Amino acid sequence: DPPSHLLAEVLACQPDAPSRTLAVTLDGQRLFSFDFPESRWTPGIPALPPWPPALETPGEILPEAQLCQEVLQGLSRALGGLVPEARGIPVVSVFPALPPVLGEPNALVCLVENIFPPALDIGWTLAGAPVTRGVTRGPYVPTADLTFVRLSRVPVVPAAGDVHACVVTSGKDNVTVVAYWVAPDAASDEQLDTALVGAALALGVVLALLGVVLAVLARR
Repeated sequence: DPPSHLLAEVLACQPDAPSRTLAVTLDGQRLFSFDFPESRWTPGIPALPPWPPALETPGEILPEAQLCQEVLQGLSRALGGLVPEARGIPVVSVFPALPPVLGEPNALVCLVENIFPPALDIGWTLAGAPVTRGVTRGPYVPTADLTFVRLSRVPVVPAAGDVHACVVTSGKDNVTVVAYWVAPDAASDEQLDTALVGAALALGVVLALLGVVLAVLARR
């Protein structure tokens, strides 16, 4: 059987910013998202063609988003204090966009998963000091388990021992999750390579001696 795929379009609204989000995904990969302030579709993959202008126009989307907010307000009034609000604890990981080489330009990617509701801030620090230059933050992308994913990137030039951190904060819950990335130390890598080569040579000598001993015993 051919593999199955999940094409999804999710419209979400909430009291916190961003108050409205709309995204089209394929197997969790964002294809397009709707920019409400600009009233236009934006591609999630640069190679994608533009969104068809006659398909789901802003004139069709905005009334649906308004209806979503009105329904949310009605449910909040009716169920406030009766039904607990669902919350997710963000799961954060940091990794380089390219294999890191000391002194060469690169970028760090912060992947934030298990977001619910989609309202949090992503910041960066270097050695504990805030970093804002060149930082980008992507839109919230819905997933099949009804949570959201968000990416942030920051340009870096790795130097030995640099400690970068992605700081994810949910102001409403007063929750902060931090993930770290430490630039590799070239000297440590060379020492490790030397140690591994030495260990391999020693193991080879031991195996050779063991082979000689076994051969002698076999002749007896």
